[in-house]
Amino acid sequence: MAFGHNGSTQLAVKIKGVDSTGNGDQVRIIHRGAKYNHLNDIDYFGNNMLHLAAELSPYKQLSRVSGAALQMQRELQWFKEVEKFIPPKHRESRNNNGKTPQALFTEEHKDLVKEGEKWMKDTAQSCMLVATLIATFTFAAAFILPGGNNNDTGIPIFLHTTAFLVFIISDALSLFSSSTSVLIVSGILTSRYAEQDFLVSLHRRLIIGLATLFFSVATMMVAFGATLFLVLHHRAQWVAIQITLLGSVPVCLLYRSFPYWLTW
Repeated sequence: MAFGHNGSTQLAVKIKGVDSTGNGDQVRIIHRGAKYNHLNDIDYFGNNMLHLAAELSPYKQLSRVSGAALQMQRELQWFKEVEKFIPPKHRESRNNNGKTPQALFTEEHKDLVKEGEKWMKDTAQSCMLVATLIATFTFAAAFILPGGNNNDTGIPIFLHTTAFLVFIISDALSLFSSSTSVLIVSGILTSRYAEQDFLVSLHRRLIIGLATLFFSVATMMVAFGATLFLVLHHRAQWVAIQITLLGSVPVCLLYRSFPYWLTW
């Protein structure tokens, strides 16, 4: 099994052709290279296997992952995975153009880093906008209680009902979680967006921001359902139940709208 000019090109295609979600296949190819002693081989251009892994994946491979930031993360994961099996002396070796594997990776992925930064900022801004609106509404709802207050004592009329307790708890949880989401995604907007940040740091912040946003929407809908039940349970309880069930639809749509929930 030769590792000359043609052999290295075929090997690079084979490496980059692996499904980005198939970690087992990635490791199996590396072990196959070790079996044929290719981990120490250099091709016609002075590239070792880590140089080949540093090249940008074809568009067909990248398009399997939604979002430029996620694509950059998968590229980094693949490069780090190959690096584990490469002898230390080859990690800093230079090819005929005088580039180390890390330098080649940086050059090949500089455009993807810019696209990833734009995608991350756009997603964070959208998340912040929705979370801010939810925080505003839930804060106001805490002072405009369903049913109003007793004119003599100022105590909420429905204070001792279970639905009122559900409303207060869910409204508070929605306010706290949406405020948390705003603070987390604001950290994304001020990040330095270094190459290595796409591996863990940025994605961890965004997934926490999306999780707290999702939770705030879910608890807001619970508060909405509890309010309807308080207002309508004496005359049209079935209407309150039906509308409350429909309130779960936005939560399901929000879950499906973020590729993070499906690819993380």
